Amino acid sequence: MVEEGKKAPSFSLKNQEGKVVKLSDYKGKNVILYFYPKDNTSGCTQQACNFRDELPKFEGLDAVILGVSPDSVESHKKFAEKFKLPFTLLSDENKDVLEKYEVWKEKSMYGRKYMGVERTTFVIDGEGKVKKIFRKVKVAAHNKELIEVLKG
Repeated sequence: MVEEGKKAPSFSLKNQEGKVVKLSDYKGKNVILYFYPKDNTSGCTQQACNFRDELPKFEGLDAVILGVSPDSVESHKKFAEKFKLPFTLLSDENKDVLEKYEVWKEKSMYGRKYMGVERTTFVIDGEGKVKKIFRKVKVAAHNKELIEVLKG
């Protein structure tokens, strides 16, 4: 179980440039680790663009943003270029990290059940501990909630 106050599970994934990124690369910084369902869909695009537009606020609080979805490196590259996203997107096609962070869930749409990513954000402190977990994120006011936690 991933819990607030406990060590965040380590991971190693490829970013939109195909380079391997590890959680441990960000020791000493706050990490906004956000899991989202799919590149180029309305809610996910809105969330990414909100992070892009408010990135200076997060950087001012010594935070980096890492987005994770099951999309491919190539999909992330196109998504980041299309919307000029200045932060790291990580590809978890095997869903190992999605499962480790317990965000790969059974979902339901129009009565049809399927497996997918539950939009979730983890705030991880400089020592690698989970400071706050936001499950079933509502995109609109989410950055404000995150900034409050970081200032906290």
